[in-house]
Amino acid sequence: MSTYQLEKKIILKGKIVLLTGLHIGGTNTAMSIGGMDKSVIRNPITNKPYIPGSSLKGKMRSLTELSHGTIGNKPMGKNIKHGPTEDPLTIAAQLFGTAIDDDKNRPSRVLVRDANLKSDDELFANTELPYTETKTEVVIDRITSAAMPRQVERVPAGAEFALEIVLNIFKEDLERESTLFSKLLGALKLVQDDYLGGNGSRGHGQISFEIASVMVRSKGYYTEDEAEAAYLEHAAIPESLRTTETVGVS
Repeated sequence: MSTYQLEKKIILKGKIVLLTGLHIGGTNTAMSIGGMDKSVIRNPITNKPYIPGSSLKGKMRSLTELSHGTIGNKPMGKNIKHGPTEDPLTIAAQLFGTAIDDDKNRPSRVLVRDANLKSDDELFANTELPYTETKTEVVIDRITSAAMPRQVERVPAGAEFALEIVLNIFKEDLERESTLFSKLLGALKLVQDDYLGGNGSRGHGQISFEIASVMVRSKGYYTEDEAEAAYLEHAAIPESLRTTETVGVS
C-alpha cells in the first residue's frame, strides 16, 4: 500500500435548494397514537432539520457506482445484498475510499459536511410542525379499496441548506487531479437528476446544488500561512451546478 502525502484541499461551498419536500429519517424517541409515522432528523439542540453528510455522500457514491456499473456483490447485512465496490481501481473507490483489507484499503478523498439549515424562520411560518410539513400518503387495497393512511414528515420545498465538500488531493493524485474533480462534480449532477433521502420515487427529495465558491488550500496554507486561492484552472463548474453568484474569490 502506498504512503499518502497530502498536497492540497479543494473546498466547494454553496447551498442545497429543495425543489420538492425532503425526508431524511430520524429516530422517533416517543411513539404515540396519531403521531408521525416517519419523522425527519433534527439537530437536538436547535430542533432544526439538517442533511447528514453521510446521507449525501452515500447517495453520491451509490450513483457513481451505478453509473459506472461497479456495484459490489458483498452482502452488507440481512437486507443489503449489494454493497460498495471492493475494487480499489474504480472511480468510486478512488473518490470515496474502500475498507476491505490491508492490501485494498484506500482513504476517502471526499469529505462531505453536515448541511445545516440556512433559510430564515419566516419561510416556515405556515408549516404544521417547526420547520417541516406533514405529508399524508395512503396505501389502497387493490380489491376492497380499503385505505391505510401514513404520515411522512418533510422539510418543504424552497428550504435551503449549507453545502460544503472537501476533496483531498494526495501527491499520487496530481496527474489525475482534474479527473477526480470532474468525477466529483459528476456525482453531484447525478444526485440532482435522482433524489436525496427517502421516498424519491413518490416525489420526495428533488434537490438542486448551487456552488458559490471553489477554493484551493495547498499544504503551505497549513504549514507556512500561505493564502488560499480560487480553484478554476482544472475544471469549470458546469452551468447546472452554478449559482448566480460569482464562483471563486469575490
